[in-house]
Amino acid sequence: MPLLNKLRAVSADDPRAASLARLRLAITAFFALDGFVFAGWVVRIPAVKEQTGASASALGLALLGVSAGAVVTMMLTGRLCRRFGSHAVTVACGVLLPLTVILPPLTHSPLALGLVLLTFGAAYGGINVAMNSAAVDLVGALGRPIMPSFHAAFSLGGMVGSGLGGLVAAHLSPTKHLMAIAALGLVVTACAAPTLLRHPAPGPAEPAPQDDRRGPVRIDGRTRLLVLVFGLIALCTAYGEGALADWSALHMEQDLHAHPGVAAASYSCFAFAMTIGRLTGTALLERLGRTRTLVAGGLTGAFGMLLGSLAPTVWLALLGFAITGIGLANLFPVAIERAGALAGPTGVAAASTLGYGGMLLGPPAIGFMADWFSLSAALTSVALLAAVAATIGFATRRVATT
Repeated sequence: MPLLNKLRAVSADDPRAASLARLRLAITAFFALDGFVFAGWVVRIPAVKEQTGASASALGLALLGVSAGAVVTMMLTGRLCRRFGSHAVTVACGVLLPLTVILPPLTHSPLALGLVLLTFGAAYGGINVAMNSAAVDLVGALGRPIMPSFHAAFSLGGMVGSGLGGLVAAHLSPTKHLMAIAALGLVVTACAAPTLLRHPAPGPAEPAPQDDRRGPVRIDGRTRLLVLVFGLIALCTAYGEGALADWSALHMEQDLHAHPGVAAASYSCFAFAMTIGRLTGTALLERLGRTRTLVAGGLTGAFGMLLGSLAPTVWLALLGFAITGIGLANLFPVAIERAGALAGPTGVAAASTLGYGGMLLGPPAIGFMADWFSLSAALTSVALLAAVAATIGFATRRVATT
């Protein structure tokens, strides 16, 4: 049985139970906020593309700013979490993220768009490392594999954000839409921040001997290798998530001639399916274990993306995106949780940097492949990397469960 399933859960009468429940709710709110804000930007990419006059490859390079800004700040955020605590850093990034999402629709050239997306990406990368570090601490304190539930909140936020975006796309300009999202995001941060700031990060349910979580973490060679393994799985998954976020709506409009509202719903279908997969992720991990969850998820995601990218009709493509969401749902949460359990915020930052390296690679790679071949052909690369994630999960089945 995987080590993840052997952790002792906190009982209801534990004196820490009420405090941990409040922390779980607050951290969940930040995951939902992250997904909501990011999806709000994603569904306005076609409008911003038209506004800036960018080609597919130029847009891909501009979108590189999000991933570049995120990757550059991730390792820094890990150090900030060690110094100031993951809760304080989460709150700070929860303010920055809504403020920076209003910048892209104010640009009128691909270069300007890329520059402001660097800022947005920095806030996005910061909050991802900080809130995942906070979540890893809480998973250890509760003693249950609940990490997928936090990422379910991210997916639910993405689903709601993209769904609302599809509804208002024909009625609100991108500037007004994203300003409304920013205002709502700041309200959520104001409501959730007090709980995080009042409660320090909890220790594990059963602390390891001589465990000093505040001191520097010394990572041996074997731990580095395992963090790298989980980071590679995160990379393959993030590539797929980023590809669907940035390119699914354009694929629907350009290749399948879908209505803009239906095209915007493509990411919503993906996010909804991923939400369902992550809501059931804890039970799935407890029943199947980590290796089988990773292998089955990777193969399912590969099949779904082949269908979504090559389907000749709108509805088959939407079905493919939904299957992809189910398949990829729990790969990233498992990878980040295990990296964090092995090496704390340093592990979360390292695996996240590798993971969002997939997003760094994805936008320009798909943009150039779309120019060279076609957008539908370019999206099949997502299926390939999902299969790679499944292969890594199977190949490391012995070391990954120790």
